[in-house]
Amino acid sequence: MNYKRILLKMSGEALAGEAGRGIDFDFTEKVCRGVKQCLDSGIQVGIVVGGGNYWRGAKDGGDRMVRTHADYMGMLATVMNSVALMDTLEKLGAEAVIQTSFDVERVAEPFNPDAALRHMRAGRAVIFAAGSGEPYFTTDTAAVLRALDIRADVLLLGKNVDALYSADPKLVKDAERFSEISYSEVLRRDLKAMDTAATQLAMENHLPLHVFGLRDPENIARAAAGEPIGTIVHE
Repeated sequence: MNYKRILLKMSGEALAGEAGRGIDFDFTEKVCRGVKQCLDSGIQVGIVVGGGNYWRGAKDGGDRMVRTHADYMGMLATVMNSVALMDTLEKLGAEAVIQTSFDVERVAEPFNPDAALRHMRAGRAVIFAAGSGEPYFTTDTAAVLRALDIRADVLLLGKNVDALYSADPKLVKDAERFSEISYSEVLRRDLKAMDTAATQLAMENHLPLHVFGLRDPENIARAAAGEPIGTIVHE
């Protein structure tokens, strides 16, 4: 099945490559080539990227910062990553715009789902930055919200592993690999495809989730084309 409209969620750490911090532009270009391949095939693309390659609010702020301040720093980190994605996509010949949950006028439009859909129908990738705009919510929750806002057919979740497993496959040799699984089973087993709030929200709103490995960025186009890679999470 070829999806018509997707929301791609990836972590900020994914853009950092092996370095773990900052941006690996070679890898980011490969990711953007995967996105462009989707655009070129007529698939409408929205993107949410985390900011953990620069700052993770609750983790990095710890008890040394007020949580809301730390989380706003994390939101700003997602804006930096979004600018990098937009720049790379444009250099590859694709059109892209950024929409943010709070005003960052010089680099982005304010979030507007109707405007986002118009951009997508015109063949532009829309990068949704600054999370949900509220502290205490992760970019996983923001990704589900934006997927619902744009009425995406699926939420594509690019991960460091190639699918969902019953346990960490690096630590448990015989961990069970799932080709498909229900949201209720993900929650029951605490599999951490996304955080619990995001998983619950997706389940309640009947949003399919496709988990796949981002180490090979060509998987973006494969997942968007509905190829049976990774894990499908559904009702």
